[in-house]
Amino acid sequence: MSKISSLFVTRLYRAALSEHAPAVDHSELEATCLSVAGDDDAGHDWCEENAYPGYTSYASLTDLPWRFPVFKALVKALDRHVADFAEDLEFDLGDKKLKLEDIWINILPEGGTHSGHLHPHSVISGTTYVSMPEGTSAIKFEDPRLPMMMAAPPRRKEARAKLKTFAYVAPEVGEVLLWESWLRHEVPMNNSEENRISVSFNYRWG
Repeated sequence: MSKISSLFVTRLYRAALSEHAPAVDHSELEATCLSVAGDDDAGHDWCEENAYPGYTSYASLTDLPWRFPVFKALVKALDRHVADFAEDLEFDLGDKKLKLEDIWINILPEGGTHSGHLHPHSVISGTTYVSMPEGTSAIKFEDPRLPMMMAAPPRRKEARAKLKTFAYVAPEVGEVLLWESWLRHEVPMNNSEENRISVSFNYRWG
């Protein structure tokens, strides 16, 4: 009798941020994100120079947890979520821990997108969601084997989720998603008239 099993599984972690303390006030987090965006001239200059359709603090601010208590609390909660995910992935970390490498704000207005990319030099990456208005875009993940599928036919529309070439995940406000940093992903166009606000981050080993 034939037997089919799955190999080389790609894991995606999804949880409510509130599952781990300390509690994060999302109203305060949203207000802080908008305040930072309003004052960060260097960030806006970088976005303009790089044709980024919105705002990100990725290239301008590296010390958000030091500047703002709400970000300090956020990182403490994220540390615990990342530890849970690392346990699920069965990483052998030895005497080194996964540590926050960087954390940044993303604000995508109507029509804004973030093209496909991955996060080199990191181990675990993720995003927590601050404002997800109705009609805004999900996050899109790409099968990491896609470049090797030169002659493969397309998958059927009704194919099982784990067999599809792309996966779309529509998180809710207050959720956190984690994935291994080599997993390519993108944010399709925001079709809402309101801002899509999120906070992304990378963790490194050691």
